[in-house]
Amino acid sequence: QAQLVESGGGLVQAGGSLRLSCTASGSIDSLRTMGWYRQAPGKQRELVATIHDGGSRDYANSVKGRVTISRDNAKNTVNLQLNSLKSEDTAVYYCYAHRVAGPYQSDYWGQGTQVTVSS
Repeated sequence: QAQLVESGGGLVQAGGSLRLSCTASGSIDSLRTMGWYRQAPGKQRELVATIHDGGSRDYANSVKGRVTISRDNAKNTVNLQLNSLKSEDTAVYYCYAHRVAGPYQSDYWGQGTQVTVSS
């Protein structure tokens, strides 16, 4: 089992920035993909950004150009830099990890951190 703990959420004015961090512990070998999803009230959870162990990144169209995902394998962390925040970015942000160990694959989620953007 892997455990993911997020930090860095909070209240920010529109146009501002936040940096979210997620630290993985436990069975963290072979975390092929790490990333961030978000869920706004009354909406489904959606992808924000992912980063793969080879370094490639994927971003949701809604955040491209405003968000940067980075990963520090030595510290077992994945970070999300949010810039030019909009009210529609308000959501609970969840850290995500996908682990592949031989024939076994597992998905892990953090407990979530609230991001609120005031207009």
